[in-house]
Amino acid sequence: MKKISLIQKLKKYENEYQKISKSIINDGNKIYSNKEKYKKFIKKYTKLEKTVHLYQKYKKELNLLKEANFIMKNDKDLEIKELAFKERSNILKNIYDIEKKIENILFLSSEEHIMEEDDRNAIMELRSGTGGNEACLFVEDILRMYTMYFKKSGLKYKILHAQKGGINGYKEIILDISGKKGIYGDLKFESGVHRVQRIPKTESQGRVHTSAITVAVLPQVEEIEVKINLTDLKKDTFRSSGSGGQHVNKTESAVRLTHIPSKITVECQEERSQHKNFEKAMNVLRSRIYHRKMEDRLKKRSIQRKSLVSTGDRSVKIRTYNYPNNRVTDHRIHKSIHDLTNFMNGDIQEMINSLKVFEENQNK
Repeated sequence: MKKISLIQKLKKYENEYQKISKSIINDGNKIYSNKEKYKKFIKKYTKLEKTVHLYQKYKKELNLLKEANFIMKNDKDLEIKELAFKERSNILKNIYDIEKKIENILFLSSEEHIMEEDDRNAIMELRSGTGGNEACLFVEDILRMYTMYFKKSGLKYKILHAQKGGINGYKEIILDISGKKGIYGDLKFESGVHRVQRIPKTESQGRVHTSAITVAVLPQVEEIEVKINLTDLKKDTFRSSGSGGQHVNKTESAVRLTHIPSKITVECQEERSQHKNFEKAMNVLRSRIYHRKMEDRLKKRSIQRKSLVSTGDRSVKIRTYNYPNNRVTDHRIHKSIHDLTNFMNGDIQEMINSLKVFEENQNK
């Protein structure tokens, strides 16, 4: 790691450490009231404290190196120059040792962060792609597949947003998934393009058509982890077109949030209350902002860590569901399961397990 980029990174950690220190002093009671948030807060504070302490030592040694270099270049006394040369050798060794310690902390912290992310609850977004109405129907089929898997796995899910297709199916649907540890760690492999090959019901000549949908799985994040300024939000309200009876069509309970700096837009319309829809939309927005940052981190550490999880390119085809041959194939690990019927009934754990094992072996 180059010194300049390391120092820039350490400055960010120092600023973050100072902000947390101020929060503890100014908002202590608010932080202590939530035990779970308090644990995360203190864990983060302790990690930063160790890194910042090393950074202070690092800055001190860099200043000593400057002084030694200045003496060697400008002092006329040969004896003092010789002392400065010896001192410089010691300083360079100290700098090297501190850099190694810092890099180890940053790398371990990065690996721990991945594990922590895997333990999170998840938000899943399904969207129709190429294929028109057939793609909307496939969104509905994949939604059924996942919800059956959730039931078998003891997971809970809520629909946050649903947009119906032109005739049948869904153009888009967003789910909130919770229930046990490791949800995101399992479902993150589902992100990407899912392609279906089958004969549509409307096809009179029996020709196989290909259509596609995209799946995006995001880790859920706490409010403390992603701060969103209300001044950075554009809020629109509109009448819901989703479920909820006549009430939702009479009031502007649906909410659309646009985060101006990132241009990320989120809609939520499943609740009768505008306030509840706003809260749910904020949760999705936080996850999307966090996920974008996570993608940047994955790209930066791609040399150190290979990952099957898409790093932003949602156009990558990950899986094909071939109905005529009763086969589902994951293209990342070249694995096929010749039992599409049961797979579509929620028996997807075998594929998830294979993906997890493959990635673990890649990173050994």
